[in-house]
Amino acid sequence: MTADATGTAEEAARFHALLAAFEGAPAATAGRGKDMVNEPMIRHWCEAMGDANPAYAGPDAIAPPTMLQAWTMGGLSGHSDRSSAYDELFALLDGAGFTSVVATDCEQEYLRPLRPGDTITFDAVIESVSPRKTTKLGTGHFVTTRMDVRAGGEPAGTHRFRILKYAPAARPAQEAAAPRTKTAVPRPRPVVNRDNQGFWDGVREHRLLIQRCTSCATLRFPWLPGCNTCASPDWDTVEASGAGTVFSYVVMHHPPFPAFDPPYAVALVELAEGVRMISNITGVPYDKVRIGLPVQLEFLRVDDDLELPVFRGSEG
Repeated sequence: MTADATGTAEEAARFHALLAAFEGAPAATAGRGKDMVNEPMIRHWCEAMGDANPAYAGPDAIAPPTMLQAWTMGGLSGHSDRSSAYDELFALLDGAGFTSVVATDCEQEYLRPLRPGDTITFDAVIESVSPRKTTKLGTGHFVTTRMDVRAGGEPAGTHRFRILKYAPAARPAQEAAAPRTKTAVPRPRPVVNRDNQGFWDGVREHRLLIQRCTSCATLRFPWLPGCNTCASPDWDTVEASGAGTVFSYVVMHHPPFPAFDPPYAVALVELAEGVRMISNITGVPYDKVRIGLPVQLEFLRVDDDLELPVFRGSEG
């Protein structure tokens, strides 16, 4: 039997019955983490996330709970423990025209801390396949897999991962032919409250202000009511020089948002002072943004009431 992404409701129901038959089938069996839980990976994770929690360092360190999936990933070479049922399910979806894929969400449950030296094993199951759904991306099926993770043979956590396998929606002919014009929809307003009011006051003066703990001198961004390092509520500010580099970035293509004109680059910028902030990159095409790209602070006048700090890169 064959099906396609534009079939009738009856055909869709029959096709879903074929997909639902895979529910409960293994997606991976007797999987084994390629590395034990280890301090270097924990350190790299914490540096990337800017997480200085002391629980993740020292002789009694534990791994950040959100690293649960990291210990099970196969890397570029992949895993050899994926089941034939998983491959058959995706071949069935591909054959029906649902050839595109996007991750939609994940859920994690933590049962015990992971510590350096723990050996990670796991099993995964195809937990559910949804009936056909129509989204802005297109029509398809949500596939949820559940991974049960063990450390030294003991249950350590559960990771549910959900994707959409879909057939991309066709753009209307008149929309595809029409020239792209900038929208007049107002840009969303930042939330300004008593904890970050000083930051936005600085922006109005064309100053990028970073909080500094007056007890331990730790710099922090975004603005918070207390210090993550020593818990002191006392602070002052230092003005950023404006120099920075692109630490990480993403190019936004979809979903469209009325106030923005994709594609555009959003970056995590590491300032010369050592803190990081998320902002737009200007001055270079979106496809020229790279990790390590030097950038310089500037202020973008969005409208009469809003000015934002952004960072200008240079292709040279």
